[in-house]
Amino acid sequence: MKNNLLGGLLLAGLLAVPMAAQMPEGYLDVNITHVKFGKRADFDANIKKMVEINRKNKGDTWLAYELAYGDSNAVYFTSTRDSFAAAEEAGKAFEGALTKALGAPGMRKLFDDTDAASESERQELRRRRWDLTASAPADTAAYSKLVGQSRWIRVAIVRVRPGRVLDYEAELKRNKAAQERANPGIPSFVSQGVAGQANGIFYISTLLKSLGDLDKIKPLQEVLGSNFANYQKAVAEMVLGTDIIVGRFLPELSNPPDEVVAADAKFWRPKPPAPAAPKPDAKKQ
Repeated sequence: MKNNLLGGLLLAGLLAVPMAAQMPEGYLDVNITHVKFGKRADFDANIKKMVEINRKNKGDTWLAYELAYGDSNAVYFTSTRDSFAAAEEAGKAFEGALTKALGAPGMRKLFDDTDAASESERQELRRRRWDLTASAPADTAAYSKLVGQSRWIRVAIVRVRPGRVLDYEAELKRNKAAQERANPGIPSFVSQGVAGQANGIFYISTLLKSLGDLDKIKPLQEVLGSNFANYQKAVAEMVLGTDIIVGRFLPELSNPPDEVVAADAKFWRPKPPAPAAPKPDAKKQ
């Protein structure tokens, strides 16, 4: 595993200038790892070590989720960053925590062991688009509570044709107002790829307490009403394709910020299972 694994929660972007002042994180640092078949237990054991070490030594923080609908055995690790410089500093904090606990040779071995269980990995940086996000939380406290109470995430990955990014942004801005009217109180976070992937990729994410929440969200056709046909025509000219993935959060592989943990500590910091009771000694019976 490379040094940047987990250096890299959550979700795609968030509202306009006033919102940006309250929500300072400007980027999402995302690591996407595909685990080898038959190696998931080994992979999880290594990540759990990283979680424990970073938590004890004030290293980096992140949220992890695995895909329930999408690429099989794909695990996402996501952190918020204020800037490119903050991403670099977080990587140093991550490695520093591991080095403090394991020493440099031990850190490299842990990376190698995780690499051996991984088929591939990719690091992405995404800029959070507060100006395109619908129904964003009022402040960072509300955002942390929303994240902390979530168990699932749905992400639409939209690949825009070269030269049509500004046109697609205009469509998202029009849809934002319609979403806020039709699906009040349901945030639709937007972020845009800036490094580690092709140009012109947008991520539209929804946080969910359960999969059943998806049944309560009005689809875009109902949201846009009579404007849906025009939207379809415009998107056909602007967009190369869209993928939809659904992920389930993994508290055991996550090291979330304290503000997120506070929203539901029992979920994010689960206590280890009690040891099994010893079997009675047959010789003594």
